[in-house]
Amino acid sequence: MQTKTDKLHRQALHATAIVVLAIQAGFAGGFDFDRDIRPILSDKCYRCHGPDANARQADLRLDTKDGLFADLGGYAAVVPGNSHESELIRRITSPDEDERMPPGESKLRLSPAEIDTLRGWVESGAAWDKHWAFQPIVRPDVPDGEVAIDYFVQARLRTEGLSLMAEAGRPRLLRRVTLDLTGLPPTLEEIDEFLTDNAPGAYERVVDRLLASQAYGERMAWDWLDAARYADSNGFQGDRDRTMWPWRDWVVQSLNENMPYDQFTICQLAGDLLHTAKRQQKIATGFCRNHMINGEGGRIPEENRIEYIFDQTETLGTVWLGLTLTCCRCHDHKYDPLTQREYYQLFALFNQTPVEGEGSNPQTEPTIWLPTPAEQSEIDTLQQKIEAEEKELAARKEELAPQQRAWEEQTLEEADHQQTGSDDEGKALLEALRAAPRERSDEQAKQITDHFFGVDKEIARIQEGIDQAQKDLEESSKLVVKVMVMQDMKERRKTFLLAKGLYNQPRDEVTAAVPRIFPPLPRDAPANRLALARWLVDPSHPLTARVAVNRYWQQFFGHGLVKTAEDFGSQGEKPSYPRLLDWLAADFVDNGWDVKALLRRIVMSATYRQTAKAPAQGHQSDPDNRLLARGPRFRLPSWMLRDQALAASGLLVNVVGGPPVRPYQPPGVWAEATFGKKRYEQGAGDQLYRRSLYTFWRRIIGPTMFFDVSKRQTCTVKTARTNTPLHALATLNDTTYVEAARVMAQRLMHGRDQADDRFTMAFRLCTSRRPTAAELDVLAGRLNSLRDQYTAAPDEAKKLLKVGQSQHDEELDAIEHAAYTGVCLLIMNLDETLSK
Repeated sequence: MQTKTDKLHRQALHATAIVVLAIQAGFAGGFDFDRDIRPILSDKCYRCHGPDANARQADLRLDTKDGLFADLGGYAAVVPGNSHESELIRRITSPDEDERMPPGESKLRLSPAEIDTLRGWVESGAAWDKHWAFQPIVRPDVPDGEVAIDYFVQARLRTEGLSLMAEAGRPRLLRRVTLDLTGLPPTLEEIDEFLTDNAPGAYERVVDRLLASQAYGERMAWDWLDAARYADSNGFQGDRDRTMWPWRDWVVQSLNENMPYDQFTICQLAGDLLHTAKRQQKIATGFCRNHMINGEGGRIPEENRIEYIFDQTETLGTVWLGLTLTCCRCHDHKYDPLTQREYYQLFALFNQTPVEGEGSNPQTEPTIWLPTPAEQSEIDTLQQKIEAEEKELAARKEELAPQQRAWEEQTLEEADHQQTGSDDEGKALLEALRAAPRERSDEQAKQITDHFFGVDKEIARIQEGIDQAQKDLEESSKLVVKVMVMQDMKERRKTFLLAKGLYNQPRDEVTAAVPRIFPPLPRDAPANRLALARWLVDPSHPLTARVAVNRYWQQFFGHGLVKTAEDFGSQGEKPSYPRLLDWLAADFVDNGWDVKALLRRIVMSATYRQTAKAPAQGHQSDPDNRLLARGPRFRLPSWMLRDQALAASGLLVNVVGGPPVRPYQPPGVWAEATFGKKRYEQGAGDQLYRRSLYTFWRRIIGPTMFFDVSKRQTCTVKTARTNTPLHALATLNDTTYVEAARVMAQRLMHGRDQADDRFTMAFRLCTSRRPTAAELDVLAGRLNSLRDQYTAAPDEAKKLLKVGQSQHDEELDAIEHAAYTGVCLLIMNLDETLSK
């Protein structure tokens, strides 16, 4: 007979076993379904037992609570608290290869640690939770007086036995925040001002100054252009040039004006549908038209059109939802609760533009014209001329009209007296004239009237003037910048689910809607892009704010709180700091979607301001700095390296906006990629020294001076960061960098007399700090070596000083100038200069 003591003893042993399982699996704090269990099921089970009904085996779902715990006919996949009765555990541990899951042909395997984790989870009660990204955003509490970012980070670090590092030194901190907020290094004057500002709030004043600068919008625009797949050509074989740069300028201006993120979203998705849509709001919808355009021979227009809408739908999914939608073109999502039907319901919202997919016109209607004042004046003049001459023409016809009947009779009489025949046109005219006026067809009446007026010399003169003015107007119009924008047709186009995503295999008709995992579209408005945009920025939406703040965090720390910025679904990574992510998202919304306020909060935190220096153990245990136990440190993006070199040398031309420019590029690159049809015409003067943001971006072969950048062919929210010798070859040998080093050397030689002072100036321009005595010795040794080298080969010195189009001061000693150029190039290529 079982005693109460025996029962309690067995319960204690069972509880101990659970704890042991959890500890062995590395979860002493308990199992978290989202963190520990769902990733295993998603990776190893969802392919056959997940959301995709067509691929689902044995009618078993493991991606839902009902599927996991349902009675399957006397048994269940998971029996909470009892791994021995759980079919899931039995099948993944079965010694029989025919029973064991995942099946051998899947090439998937569960590791012993994963099996222990699943078993331990079941034994501990199999707690289940909805995927974190689809749960409502709830603002976690933060004690009064605490900085939220630091509060959450320090709480986690304490559990890991860690703490924040000390604040970075002022020069490094200033350089870090200046590059992060403007994409440019601080000037010598800005460095000195910050170093000598001992009043409270000095750093805060720096941040406010940077957020207010015009360079802020240019820096922040780069990442948005990557996401928006912005380029200056169509792509594909023809790769015709397009004029979408006014949209790019709209982005820069909107960011500088701190347009709230919800308005920023609405304007780009549906600015044309606003009740009082202005020109700039319509231009904003160019975001949706930034997709590639395929004009290759043999392409079917409808196939093109469908591809364009695929792109618009999937870009929406990445940019605002952080979800991978592409696979839903053909089937239900393999891992996330998104169906193929729901994909085409989203597709329906973009399926209403009059675009037909024909040709390769890079200014396919609908467009907005943006003529310059001079162009507008010429167009107005020609239109006025045409209007005036058309009035003159109408008056002349009115004057002649009473004479038409007499002319008809005279023409017939003359024809009857002529013995020779006439051509086909003449015969048709005579046939029309012989018919009684009331019996003539419309075509005959028009033929007679046109012929009557056509023989009048005055009408011919006026018509010739009209034709020439219209031709001139057409030619003038070709030069006008036209931005492709969005516009819905009056009659809604039907949308169908496409089998396998093929344009010519429509199945069921679908209506516009959003996935059921989310709240529905607003019911008091038409189901269109405007409703979609407002739905995205509704404060209750679980994803929009999370996805946005995560990408902003990524800009500063090199990775997001969710490392997979493009995927918040089951295959994505769980946030390293989920409560911090939710606090930032909630605060972002509560503060009116104020982007500058969000960024200010980030860069003002102690987490951001800490030094990147850390013990070797810290780098080994957390090489990617996911725990944030040290300041961010990683190589600057290549476009920022170029801007830094131009700024440090003094070459940078700070002009905002305008058509794209064409800086230095090796010859023949475009020609080779386009079978000789496109040839690069390098710019001159200021065009060579504009910010990288304004560089012409040919979609089939991006600017050669950049590396580790998106291709701008599809939406990209996370670019790769690699490290190859080719990168060093670019920053050491590209014309821009060599010229920048030459001009910097000239700047040093004009501003300082002593070598150490020159080295110090160059060092500060590139790293914002002063060099150490040991570093000065190294630089002096390099300078002497270069002097000897160029003294022995003076022609090489002269050749170096001719690199680039900017003029060099010929009064400077060529050997000395070349030697300092080499030193400057060295400093510009220090790891510290290339890194943040």
